[in-house]
Amino acid sequence: MRPDAEDWIRLSLLQGIGNSLSVKLIRHFGSPGNIFSAAPGELGIVAGTDLATVILKGADPSSVSRAMQCLSREGYDLLTLCDPDYPVALSNISSPPLLLYLRGNRNFLTSTCFAVVGSRNPTPSGLEAAFSFSESLSAAGLCIVSGVALGIDGAAHRGGLAGGSGSIGVLGTGIDIAYPSSHRTLYQDLEKGGLLLSEFPPGTKPLRQNFPRRNRIISGLSIGCLVVEAGIHSGSLITARHALEQGRDVFAVPGSINSPLSKGPHELIRQGAILVERVSDILEQYSLQLPETAISGSHPQDDPVLSAMGFDPVDFDTLVLRTGISPQTLSALLVDMEISGSIRSISGGLYQRFQ
Repeated sequence: MRPDAEDWIRLSLLQGIGNSLSVKLIRHFGSPGNIFSAAPGELGIVAGTDLATVILKGADPSSVSRAMQCLSREGYDLLTLCDPDYPVALSNISSPPLLLYLRGNRNFLTSTCFAVVGSRNPTPSGLEAAFSFSESLSAAGLCIVSGVALGIDGAAHRGGLAGGSGSIGVLGTGIDIAYPSSHRTLYQDLEKGGLLLSEFPPGTKPLRQNFPRRNRIISGLSIGCLVVEAGIHSGSLITARHALEQGRDVFAVPGSINSPLSKGPHELIRQGAILVERVSDILEQYSLQLPETAISGSHPQDDPVLSAMGFDPVDFDTLVLRTGISPQTLSALLVDMEISGSIRSISGGLYQRFQ
């Protein structure tokens, strides 16, 4: 573990200080150690007299200890604003995170990243679009960033992993909490083939106010942001707004005028977002191309059963209705698909796809 980890954690956990002031203090004093050893008068010039007292009092020792214990686990790491591999693009946003807790391969921080976000309750076609776009963007060399939520986020991460350039999951909880619990396998896949990160201290529960806050990191890491299916009040539009404020490109997939999930993308398009119908609409913006193998190869999303299944667990009867395949034939197909590793059966008589 890095020798200055405890000082960084103490700074991040000071009550009443906040991320923006912590960043201001670091940029003035250079390190947490310098902050904690500064004279009260010098602290007061930067933070004000009252907050200088808070800084000198220090953070709750039990909270610091919990975070340090988490970092001592295998696979856990800490990224700070002063580290050489802190993404430059993220450091330039209005309120860059002071520190990030990491799980997985921190080398993905140097990747060129692209955000794909959308509804937690999408249609099967929305899930397919998120997976397909993400897989192709990843095949073209972009690391896919999203928020590990149900729906579009999950499909985006799986597409990013399938495309070969990996995926980064930005959490609204502590780095040690898998939320939603149904994404536990996805968390494991991201830890192995990508990166998980969170600015929140270990043990932080899925508090409602944390998710909009983490959205600035999703867009801040990325050169652009694609919105696939989102209601007019979706948190995905917060991510898109952050992207615009940060000078990133915003893309949106149009949909049916009768669908509530088209309202968000259509509003973004009205505001100037780039309308996307195919992955080349995005790649051309960055002078990128798909490799020949990705253009000519077959895709899992071409399978009608996988298309009907989507990326959330689904029961057998629902699959029969969605596919129109007879129960006997579908049952045999599911057995073959489970053997091949493209799906798995889970508790409650449900099936979930891997590809």
